[in-house]
Amino acid sequence: MVQDLFQITIMGEKVKNIFQRFFGKFLGNMSRDIGIDLGTANTLVYVKGKGIVINEPSVVAINKRTGQVLAIGREAKRMVGKTPGHIIATRPLVDGVISDFEVTTQMLKYFIDKVNKDSFSLAPRPRILIGIPSCITEVEKKAVLDAAMNAGAREAFLIEEPMAAAIGARLPVTDAKGNMVVDIGGGTSEIAVISLGGVVSARSLRVAGDEMNEDIVRYCRDEFNLLVGEKTAEDIKIAVGSAYTLKEQLKISVRGRDLVSGLPKEVIVNDEQIREAISRSIRIIVNNIKTVIEETPPELLSDIMQRGIILAGGGGLIRGLDKLVANQTEMPVRMMEDPLTAVVRGVGIVLEDMETLKDVMVEDQREKAFR
Repeated sequence: MVQDLFQITIMGEKVKNIFQRFFGKFLGNMSRDIGIDLGTANTLVYVKGKGIVINEPSVVAINKRTGQVLAIGREAKRMVGKTPGHIIATRPLVDGVISDFEVTTQMLKYFIDKVNKDSFSLAPRPRILIGIPSCITEVEKKAVLDAAMNAGAREAFLIEEPMAAAIGARLPVTDAKGNMVVDIGGGTSEIAVISLGGVVSARSLRVAGDEMNEDIVRYCRDEFNLLVGEKTAEDIKIAVGSAYTLKEQLKISVRGRDLVSGLPKEVIVNDEQIREAISRSIRIIVNNIKTVIEETPPELLSDIMQRGIILAGGGGLIRGLDKLVANQTEMPVRMMEDPLTAVVRGVGIVLEDMETLKDVMVEDQREKAFR
C-alpha cells in the first residue's frame, strides 16, 4: 500500500514537471524574448526581432504608507526631489547592483508587461538576457537572476557589460585579437580587454556618472555655499562637463538654495570649474585604464594599438575624455557610435543568436541555456 502511494506520488511529480515544461514552453512561444541593460541610471530593453523598444530611467516612485508603486521609469524620474514626505522616488539599483530586490522585481515586471502589451499572451514568459557589471559577486548575480524569474521570466541568463558593449561596437570578440572597451555608465565604469570570447584583464569601478554628479554637488556647496540637487548636478555635467581644456568656454546658470541665508540663489559656472569638480573621478578612471593596459599581454596590446580603445556609455560623452585618455595612454581612442545604447545592442546581438554566441555569456549560464 505504501509502495503504491509512493509510486503514485512519483508519477504525479513527473506529470507535474512535464506539464510545467510544456506550459512554460507554450507561454514562451507566445512571448517575445528580451535583452535588458539593467543600469543604475537607465534601463534599456531589446526585443528579439524588433530592436530597442524601451529606454527609461531606473527610477521607481513608491507610497511609503501603502507600499504601492505609483510610477516607474520616465514618469517616476520627473518626481525626483519633488515628492511629499510619504512618497519616495528611488533607484532600486546602486553602483550597478540590486539594492532593493522587491522594487527591482516590480520594475522588471513593468518592463516585461510593457513589451508584451500588444501580444496575445495573457501571462508573458520570455527568456531574458541581462547585462551585469563584470566584477559583481555570485550573491549579486543570483539576486539579478531571482529578480528576473520573479518578474515572470521563463529563463534568465547573464552577460558581462564590457563584453556586451564590445559586441555592440561590432568588435571581433571571438577572434584571437585584443579589443579594449571602456564603458562608463551611471553606477559603474567597466574597463576590459577581450580576446577569444573572454575577458583577459578587467577593472570594474564604482566611480562613474553618479559619482561625478556628487562631485558637482560638493563643489557647488564648498565653493558657492549653494545647495543643488542630483538632477541639477547631472544637467550641469551634460551642459558644461569636460575632461580636457576646451577651445571655447562654456557657461551655465545654476539655481539652488543659499546655505548661509536659506534663500534661493543663482550663480554662473563654467566648464573649467566643473572640470575641476569632476577631476578626481576622471583621474580614478584614467588611472585604472592604465592599470588594465599594464596587465595586458604585449601581443594583445599590439592589436589594441591598431584598433584603439573604444569608449562607450553615457560617461564616455564627457567632452575631451577621449583626448585625455589618448594622452595618458599614448594609444588611439575613439568613441563608438551611439555609446548610450552600446550594452543593450550587444545584448540584442547575442539574443538573436544565442547558440552561436553562447560562449560570451557568464560561464555558469552557458550549459543551462542549451541543455
